[in-house]
Amino acid sequence: MGIGGISVGSLLVILLIVLLLFGTKKLRNVGTDLGGAIKGFRSAMKDGEQGGAKGDEAEAEAEAEDKEPAQLQETAEGESGKKEQAQKAREHSS
Repeated sequence: MGIGGISVGSLLVILLIVLLLFGTKKLRNVGTDLGGAIKGFRSAMKDGEQGGAKGDEAEAEAEAEDKEPAQLQETAEGESGKKEQAQKAREHSS
């Protein structure tokens, strides 16, 4: 028995029929395309693993940037509070 209950002889007959239907040139192109797709997938997986370490650094930078606008907002709120106090002082003195 071969793969999934199909004998080796049956697999050879199927391969021969596929060769006759599509021809060697077309099968070679399909094989080349399939090999290129697998190679691209592997390189993308490798880049993804290497990008994971870079991604951690990017997250740390993004968190630092997120803190900066919050600090700016606190500063703006403090200035608006000062403006309100100054306006109240002007109204009181008038």
